Amino acid sequence: MNGFRVDPYEKWWMVASGVILILFLLAVAASAFHGFSLPGDEPGPPGFDHAAPAVVQRGPGRYDVYMRAQIWSFAPNEIKIPAGSTVTFFVTSADLLHGLLIERTNVNVMILPGQVTKTTARFDEPGEYRFWCHEYCGLAHHTMVGKVIVERRS
Repeated sequence: MNGFRVDPYEKWWMVASGVILILFLLAVAASAFHGFSLPGDEPGPPGFDHAAPAVVQRGPGRYDVYMRAQIWSFAPNEIKIPAGSTVTFFVTSADLLHGLLIERTNVNVMILPGQVTKTTARFDEPGEYRFWCHEYCGLAHHTMVGKVIVERRS
C-alpha cells in the first residue's frame, strides 16, 4: 500500500489558507477587545438632540438638517429650502439599520443605531428631490420616504 500523498503545491495552498484564516480570526479578536470606529461615526454638533428633528439655517444658503430614521419613517420627512442651498444632514437611527438615498444628489449613506451619520449636498435646481430608505427595515420598508422641496429664490 502506497499511503496517502499530498502534492507539495497543494500542501503549500493548504498552509497559506490556514495562515490567512488565523490572521482573520486575530483581526476579529483584536477589534473585539480594542474597539473600532465606523465610517460616519460623528458625534454630532454641540446640542444635537437625537429626539428633536429640525431644519436649522446656519447662514445665507447654509442649512443643517437633524434627521431621525425610525421604523418606517423619517423625521422630518419634508424639508423646504431655497435653491442654491448647501445642506448638511446629521442623521441617526432610533431602532435599527436604515439607509438614506436622495435622488439627483451625492447622498447615499447607511444610518446606524446610536451613530450620527453626517453628509452634505448642494441643491441648485428648484423642484422636489425624493429620498427613501434603501436598507430593508421590515414589512413597511417601502413607505419610508420623504422629499426635499427646493423653492425658487425670490
